[in-house]
Amino acid sequence: MTTALGIDIGGTGIKGALVNVDTGELLSDRVKRPTPTGGEPDAILQTVLGIIADFGPAADGVPVGVCFPAIVRHGRTMSAANVSKKWIGLEAEALFEKGLGRDITFVNDADAAGVAEVRFGAAKGVEGLALLTTLGTGIGTAMIYNGVLVPNSELGHLEMNGKDAEKQASFAAKERHDLSYKRWAGRLQQYYTMLEALLSPDLFIVGGGVSKNFAEFLPLLDLATPIVPATLRNNAGILGAAALAVRVPEGIA
Repeated sequence: MTTALGIDIGGTGIKGALVNVDTGELLSDRVKRPTPTGGEPDAILQTVLGIIADFGPAADGVPVGVCFPAIVRHGRTMSAANVSKKWIGLEAEALFEKGLGRDITFVNDADAAGVAEVRFGAAKGVEGLALLTTLGTGIGTAMIYNGVLVPNSELGHLEMNGKDAEKQASFAAKERHDLSYKRWAGRLQQYYTMLEALLSPDLFIVGGGVSKNFAEFLPLLDLATPIVPATLRNNAGILGAAALAVRVPEGIA
């Protein structure tokens, strides 16, 4: 059994668990703490240290993967969503390695979720291009081709009707404009049709908290590509970060 620790940093909460990366099973309860107000790097690092300490000796010496809501290039965070702007351009992986006193793997949160769905969830065994979309505050995306992650796709920022697609088709946009599922599905139809035209994916996977209500909107979409709900939901980031800490596929630098 191969064990790793996955940490999922979000704008409102940070959670972690020990993972059997051979099976995708959690080996511990999830530990969750609020994201520090302001979301500054040092404060988040201290929270992560506290979470790891909660696992005691079980976390000693195991690989650690951390996922974060930002473009991550060679360990550097190049954007910041719902956290401090101090993350932009930060050598985040190096900061965490120094603070934790061990090597870690630092990745984008949607990419981690996509890897988890391919390894353990809805896209397991799928050949070709699997495209995960997380519908939440924005639209996160992960592109995986034959099991290889193409990192930092950021397809929620494609232009749709002159604006970022996520400003119109995210779950936050649905809530902000008080859209029914039927009206929201019309916006999703336009978004996924655009992705089909650009990328010809073999499978769409829909994640984010709203995916638990997939029956309300996925059947309303008319697409050539199969579209299914994510299966790992709130554990996807933890599982994907842990898996990437043990084996980093080609394509994620």
